[in-house]
Amino acid sequence: MKGPDIILSILLGALLPAGGCSTDPHILPEIVLMDKIKGGWAGQTIGCAYGGPTEFKYFGMIPPEVGLAWTGTEVGWYFTEAPGMYDDLYMDLTFLEVLHREGLDAPAASLAEAFARKEYPLWHANQAARRNILDGLLPPETGAWRNNPHADDIDFQIESDFIGLVSPGLPRSAAALCDRVGHIMNAGDGWYGGVYTATMVSLAFMEDDPAKVVRKAATAIPKGSRFRAAMDDVLDEWHHHPSDWTAAWERVTRSYGDDTGCPSGVLKPYDIDAVLNSAYVTIGLLYGGGDFGKSLEIATRCGQDSDCNPSTVGSILGVMLGWDALPDVWKQPVEPWWNQPFAYVGTSLEAACAMTLDLAKASVVAAGGRIRDDGALVFKPQSSAPQRLEQNFNGLHPTGRFPVSRPLAFLDSLSFEGEGIVVRYRFQQDGPAPDGYAASVQVALDGAAPATVLLPLDFNGRRLELFADYDLPEGDHLLRLDWVNPVEGLTLETDCYITYSR
Repeated sequence: MKGPDIILSILLGALLPAGGCSTDPHILPEIVLMDKIKGGWAGQTIGCAYGGPTEFKYFGMIPPEVGLAWTGTEVGWYFTEAPGMYDDLYMDLTFLEVLHREGLDAPAASLAEAFARKEYPLWHANQAARRNILDGLLPPETGAWRNNPHADDIDFQIESDFIGLVSPGLPRSAAALCDRVGHIMNAGDGWYGGVYTATMVSLAFMEDDPAKVVRKAATAIPKGSRFRAAMDDVLDEWHHHPSDWTAAWERVTRSYGDDTGCPSGVLKPYDIDAVLNSAYVTIGLLYGGGDFGKSLEIATRCGQDSDCNPSTVGSILGVMLGWDALPDVWKQPVEPWWNQPFAYVGTSLEAACAMTLDLAKASVVAAGGRIRDDGALVFKPQSSAPQRLEQNFNGLHPTGRFPVSRPLAFLDSLSFEGEGIVVRYRFQQDGPAPDGYAASVQVALDGAAPATVLLPLDFNGRRLELFADYDLPEGDHLLRLDWVNPVEGLTLETDCYITYSR
């Protein structure tokens, strides 16, 4: 990198107004761009491995500081022994591969098809969307809350980092890509979680202050949304209690700790909602003050999805600091695995960085910038802009969670009251089942003609809920269930049902 380029880049960056726009071009040397891209991918990997041991072990409580440790072996252990922990990464990489192959304007259908047929395990909104896609539904209906009870879950938050990485200093470009990708598996607050993350990653290319990144990224979320209110509450608490992160934790956990959508967490302490977990990311960034290790620790100690939240924090700070400036204690454990492909996708961190660099340059050109002969990006940084207001469940709230735990052979109907219901189920397997088996259940609500619901036994193809309907008239209802193709050695039973009203 040439000395004058560094000086000019710094001067131009200093001249940027608070909104993040500039009337003059900004110069981002290729060597700096790649250093930040490398830091972002490394930070995401490190954060995931650091928080993995406490994932969903602490609900509504702060885990003890002494319970956290970093030996440096965690990164490799998850690569070889528990690769499903890296769902943050392999979903990002799947979408990155599609964009690199088809271009930044790759249609949502291509992105959806790519992950739906991968052999990796998925959960929550991702798995519900996968099942919707395999059943023939197209985005954005695959992520819409009427078709996906997990629409508010964290899924898009944890896999939108790549969008910020390919949109350096271009948060509006990042948000436009988020609209196409995020509605494959999420909507409403679940979509906002990804917009917020991608915007912060994008801004981190231009900023060295986490508080500025948080404030500017929050403006990408519309006022009037539950998500924006939660981020504003964290910022307010940080302003009044800048040295006590537990005060912010108490406030948002108390105000936003009740999950409306995810059937795994409704009326339970478990909470995978994007609002609460993004608030925990924000707490880590603000109270960590730019210190990589401290920020990861705080985000992890907030609990709930405590691998994904420090992974997001690590991604943002990794871009802000760059690979070269990451402390050795964090980056040295990643180096032996830099060229090791992640399970299921066959893409390594090294390959991801190369693809990201290509796409980042394409994004700059698409936004009206140019690439100099020496590879430097010359462009006008963008400010963030609020997205449209989109909220799920239309004022519905859960009114009861009723355990059933009875085989369908002995339970042919459910009586309930309200405007919505979600029915959960499980298989009990005592012997082999036919290859490719799917339970076929005839479902009839309030005397209507029965509809067929297929429940694949295969884990990767599974349907998460037996039945969900949020558009019922308020009152009493009767749901009939008939398992029409039982097989020996397999029991299908209801787990619980959740009711909703306004």
